[in-house]
Amino acid sequence: MISKNITSNKEKLIKAFNNSSDFVAYEFKTRADIKILICFIEGFVNKDLFDRDILKPLILELDGQKEIKEVIFTPKIEEVDSIEQVKNEIIFGKIAIFIEGNTNCFVVELIKWDKRSIEEPNSEAVVRGPKEGFIEDIEVNKVLLRRKLRNNKLVFEDYRFGKQTNTKVSIAYIKGIVNEDVLQELKRRLEKIDIDAILESGYIEELIEDSPLSLIGTVSNAEKPDIIADKILEGRVAILVDGTPHVLTIPRIFVEGIMASEDYYLRPYYSTFLRLLRIIGLFAAVYLPGIFVALQLYHQEMIPTVLLINMAGAREGVPLPVTLEVLFMTIALELTKESGLRLPKNVGATVSIVGALILGQAAVEAGVVNAITIIVVSTSAIAEFVVPGLIQGIVVYRFVILLLGGLMGLYGVACGFIFITMELVSLDSFGVPFAWPIAPREWGGLKKDTLVRLPLWKNIFRPKAIEKRNIRRQISPWRK
Repeated sequence: MISKNITSNKEKLIKAFNNSSDFVAYEFKTRADIKILICFIEGFVNKDLFDRDILKPLILELDGQKEIKEVIFTPKIEEVDSIEQVKNEIIFGKIAIFIEGNTNCFVVELIKWDKRSIEEPNSEAVVRGPKEGFIEDIEVNKVLLRRKLRNNKLVFEDYRFGKQTNTKVSIAYIKGIVNEDVLQELKRRLEKIDIDAILESGYIEELIEDSPLSLIGTVSNAEKPDIIADKILEGRVAILVDGTPHVLTIPRIFVEGIMASEDYYLRPYYSTFLRLLRIIGLFAAVYLPGIFVALQLYHQEMIPTVLLINMAGAREGVPLPVTLEVLFMTIALELTKESGLRLPKNVGATVSIVGALILGQAAVEAGVVNAITIIVVSTSAIAEFVVPGLIQGIVVYRFVILLLGGLMGLYGVACGFIFITMELVSLDSFGVPFAWPIAPREWGGLKKDTLVRLPLWKNIFRPKAIEKRNIRRQISPWRK
C-alpha cells in the first residue's frame, strides 16, 4: 500500500531500485506548502515537457483546492494504489507523483528516448514499393502498421514477458478477418511463456512454434509494414516485440519463401517469372553441389562427353577427392560469408574481396581445387540469396545432400530429396498445413497466387487454409 507519508514512499522506492544512480526521487513543496515527491528513471523522460507541463504547474498552481488532473494537462495520467504498481510503471518510463496525505499515486507518461530513424531494411530492399521499415520501438511500429491499415477493426493486444526484462509484446490482427482458431491457439501458447528475458522476437518464435527442432521455421518474420499488413489482411496474426524491427506472423506456409512483396507491385507475368526463378534458385542452392559430386563419382555416363573430358582435365593435379574438394570450398564460402557479416562494414567488404580472391583464382592456380568446382559452389551460394527467408534450412541441407551424393550418388540425393519433402509435408503451423496448397493439394491456391501470380482482380478469395470464415476479399470488377 501507498503511505500518506511521502518520505516513507521515497525510502521504499529507493530500496526497490537498490539505490541505482539513474533513479530520481525529487521531493519539493508547492507555493501552498504541499509536499510533493516525483520519481522517475533518468533518460526515459522528456525533460522539457517535464519542466513545462508537470514541475511548474505543480509548484505554481496546486493549492489544495484543485485536483492534480486540473493542474497537469496531459491525456496520459492514471491513479495507482500500490507501491508494486508504481515500481512497474516507473520501469516502463513513466513519472510517479506522490502528494503528502494521499494514499494514491498519479502516474504520468512523458516518455522520450533516442531511437533509430525509419529507413529501408537492408535485408528486404525493393526497386518498387515502400522503402520504410520497422525500427526497435514498438510504439513506432504500431503507428507504421496503423498507417497501412486505417481500420477501426485493427486490434492490438499487449503482453509483458520476461521476469527480468518485462519486454512489451503486442499481437495485431483484424477482427472479423483473423482466423479465430489460430488467434486462440497463439494466446494459449503465449500464456505459457515463463522466462527470464525476451531480448528479440526470435525468443518468442522459438517458444511458440510447432516444431522447434525442425531446420525450417514455421513462424514467418519481416521488417516491412506493407508485408505485415498484407499478411494480416489474409487472416494472419502479427507479433510485435519491443526492441527489434523483426515482426513475426503466424501461420506460415512454405510457399511464402518464394514470394516477395514486390511481386504485387510489378506486372503479373514478370512476377510469375521471378517466382519460377526463385524455385530454380532454391533447388540449385540445396541440390547442385550434391548432384555435381554424385555425377563425377558414380554417374559419369550421364555427363556429356565434351564436358566430361574438360572436367577430367580440370581435375588433373588436384590432390583432394571431389567430395572433400566441394566440402572444403563450401565451408570456406560459409566462413567468408560469416566473417563479412560480423565485421564492421568497411572491414567486412575487404574480407569478402580477399576471400573471393583466395577461394577463386589463388585456389585454382595453387591446384587445391578446380575451376568447375568453384563455379558450382559459387552458383549454389548465389542462388540461396533469391530465397532469403529459407537460408537457414538451405545451408544445412546443402551439406546433408552433398554428403549423401558423395556416399551414395544420385540415389543418396534422391533419398535426401524424399526426406526433406516428407519433413515439409509433415509440418504444421498453428493447425495450418505448412506445405499447403501442394500438400494437401488445392488447385485454386496453386493456380491463383502460389507458383503463378495472377492479376489482382482475379485474386478474389483469401487463402482457404488460413481463413475459413471470411474468405472473400473482393468482388471481381469484371463481374456484372
